[in-house]
This record gives sequence, C-alpha cells and structure tokens, in this order.
Amino acid sequence: MPKMKTHSGAKKRFKVTGSGKLMRQKAGKRHLNEHKPTKRTRRLSVDAAVDGADLKNARKLLGKRAR
Repeated sequence: MPKMKTHSGAKKRFKVTGSGKLMRQKAGKRHLNEHKPTKRTRRLSVDAAVDGADLKNARKLLGKRAR
C-alpha cells in the first residue's frame, strides 16, 4: 500500500497548534471589505478552531501533520 499524500488544499487551510488543535480562518474577509464595519473585519481576523463535526475529516486529509 503506498503512503497517503497530504491533501494540498487542506494543508493550506488548516494549522495545527502545539496542543494538537486544528485552527482555521473565518469566512467573509477576502474581498468586499470596504462596506463592512471595522469591528466585523477585526472579529473575522481571529482564527477559529475546527468544529468537532468536521475534525475527523480534516485530520484524515492532513495525514501525519495532524498527529
């Protein structure tokens, strides 16, 4: 059986913390920010933890990185 490759899209989207948590960027801050309140864009800047329902899938895509 060949080695599993890390999913290229997943490795760009998720970061693993020192304690092993998976972090992700919040949606809605890529473009069209001019009309959004500064308070909202600041709130969207903070990384969020990956939801428990998606965790198993995300770890599988990351392979050894997520361990």
